[in-house]
Amino acid sequence: MGSHSSSQHHFAFQNAEKAFKAAALIQRWYRRYMARLEMRRRCTWNIFQSIEYAGQQDQVKLHDFFSYLVDHFTPSSHHERDFLNRMFTEDRFAQDVETDKGDDYESIEVPDSYTGPHLSFPLLPDHATALVEAFRLRQQLHARYVLSLLYETRKHLAQLPNINRVSTCYSEEITVCGDLHGQLDDLIFIFYKNGLPSPERAYVFNGDFVDRGKDSVEVLMVLFAFMLVYPKEFHLNRGNHEDHLVNLRYGFTKEVMHKYKIHGKKILRTLQDVFCWLPLATLVDEKVLVLHGGVSDRTDLELLAKLDRHKIVSTLRCKVRKESENQEEKRKVNQTNSGQRPTPWFLPQSRSLPSSPCHLGSGLKASKACRSCSIPCGSVEQSRQVRRSVDLELERCRQQAGFPGIKEKGEPLPSAPDCDADAGEVLEPTQEEWKQVVDILWSDPMAQEGCKANTIRGGGCYFGPDVTEKLLEKYKLQFLIRSHECKPEGYEFCHNRKVLTIFSASNYYEVGSNRGAYVKLGPALTPHIVQYQANKTTHRLTMRQRISRVEESALRALRQNLFAHSSDLLVEFKKHDASESGVITLSDWALAVESVLHLGLPWRMLRPQLVNSSVDNVLEYKSWLESLAKEQLSRENIQSSLLEKLYRNRSNLETIFRIIDSDHSGFISLDEFRQTWKLFSSHMNIDITDDNICDLARSIDFNKDGHIDINEFLEAFRLVEQSCSEGHASACLQSTENAENGGSSPGTR
Repeated sequence: MGSHSSSQHHFAFQNAEKAFKAAALIQRWYRRYMARLEMRRRCTWNIFQSIEYAGQQDQVKLHDFFSYLVDHFTPSSHHERDFLNRMFTEDRFAQDVETDKGDDYESIEVPDSYTGPHLSFPLLPDHATALVEAFRLRQQLHARYVLSLLYETRKHLAQLPNINRVSTCYSEEITVCGDLHGQLDDLIFIFYKNGLPSPERAYVFNGDFVDRGKDSVEVLMVLFAFMLVYPKEFHLNRGNHEDHLVNLRYGFTKEVMHKYKIHGKKILRTLQDVFCWLPLATLVDEKVLVLHGGVSDRTDLELLAKLDRHKIVSTLRCKVRKESENQEEKRKVNQTNSGQRPTPWFLPQSRSLPSSPCHLGSGLKASKACRSCSIPCGSVEQSRQVRRSVDLELERCRQQAGFPGIKEKGEPLPSAPDCDADAGEVLEPTQEEWKQVVDILWSDPMAQEGCKANTIRGGGCYFGPDVTEKLLEKYKLQFLIRSHECKPEGYEFCHNRKVLTIFSASNYYEVGSNRGAYVKLGPALTPHIVQYQANKTTHRLTMRQRISRVEESALRALRQNLFAHSSDLLVEFKKHDASESGVITLSDWALAVESVLHLGLPWRMLRPQLVNSSVDNVLEYKSWLESLAKEQLSRENIQSSLLEKLYRNRSNLETIFRIIDSDHSGFISLDEFRQTWKLFSSHMNIDITDDNICDLARSIDFNKDGHIDINEFLEAFRLVEQSCSEGHASACLQSTENAENGGSSPGTR
């Protein structure tokens, strides 16, 4: 009996030992499996982010080029000067005189067949809630209501300071949301999960409401509606995509014109003005600074609080004041400062009356007691602004009380403090003011100390932990909340948890690519992060399926990028093939690809997914380039070299088309084509007459309808590339002449 018992214990110990070994093997296998998945996920993330930032570099370079042309071109007439102003500045729609009236929307009739949401002002909470429900059901807001909402929004924004103030003593907690990028599902999910805005539930949305997503208009309308309903609890910051030049490339301009074909130009003009009035930052309890991008070693919150933000029309182009204007401005500032003490940065600079009693000397205590306040300074101009603010405040109170308004029809909106109504001339921002705004809208944090130019994006800077620490110490802040960067988990802490990045657009690159997140701040200002996935499809996928799906999308985008640079890659490969054998090592392949694309990707790690035909650690690079083109060529009946150029330049060409199409009609008129060609010919020292330009325009107008659409524009580029690639000296001119003589249509070439 005893021997039997001992044998049982022996077998039990053996089984336990095997179980422990098996558990250790399973654990080791699982950890290795998860590590490989994480490696694939990070690689995929790097691909998406590198391609996105490369596109932003192209955007900045393209507008720098056009800005250079405009700055070095001397217009020969007022007509040419007006066209150049419309191309890049706030005068882009200057010829649309009928849109100058703020209440022009009242003349737009709403048909009886319209079944979408209706708006009346002042807005009530039910109006904003109904708007969310209507957009959820894919209904479209009529252009009359869009323009009326934008007009009311502009009036409200013009009264706000550059740096908003919010306090947790009025709300249970304040919710800060990051980039939405036109993803309405994420906005609705945030409201569903966190609750609709209310006096007890304040929100701060931190910029980049538009572009890339398909519902940018709807996102804006919802945000603006809730801001008008709850002006003290709902706050918006400007992002780098609240910029009409950025919108030309990333889809918002196209979306507006597609949804509102008749009134799209009026809407875009008003939106351009609204974007300029958006506040630059928000301060929570004077301790947490919320801004879109980041800071730099020269960030000056005092200057940011005092500059005229509506003059910063675009962060891609700065119109600098003339030196005489700068000197005159300094003289006025010195005269003003000689008679009064400078206002501290933490006291809001605004054009409206204080929303609660707040006077000089009340300091931070008064600042916390009211959400938004302003301290008018003593001067003739500012006195005029105060009187104007009084009228606006009284008018708003009358409307809220239900009394009829006394504002006359067509009364202009509040103007800027430095806009001389008598002179009719508006001063441009200084270079320093413009750089300050660029830095807070475009910058990104980095792990290294110091501050350097953000060459990856093409704008702003990279700022290190020391820069963050100095700014927090200088202004007695606890930490920064910023957005601007997509993060896999929707958020990320850095700089010793002094900088928090919040990104609220889930599935930004691809379904399953990232979570969205928002942060809630209570009176203790301890950040509470909430993550989510707005797309239900992701909940049905395993982690491996999700990563594989996203990885496939990233590799497809990367192959297209490689194909778009096939010619440059071939030249670089030949440099590594000194013996002209047609093969190179895989190490040389990785070096050559990086030297051409400059994406900073781990090419050796990506090689198995991109190179399948390597033998003995060498690659036949010509065969690889040919296989790379097969997928694209199977969809397009175009020779490889032309398709390569179209893939590489399509985004730039579409952006150029929208820049030339200064009135956003969807077509390039003969006049727009003529003025743009004069700009180019001046730069290239080409002497060309108006008749020659008209002949060229008619040759590109393949269907002879009197204007050039985007397809004709791209087709003309393709024909010129085809002619020039054949090596004939006169082919470029002959191709346009043949097209003009009716040789063939675009679809048959």
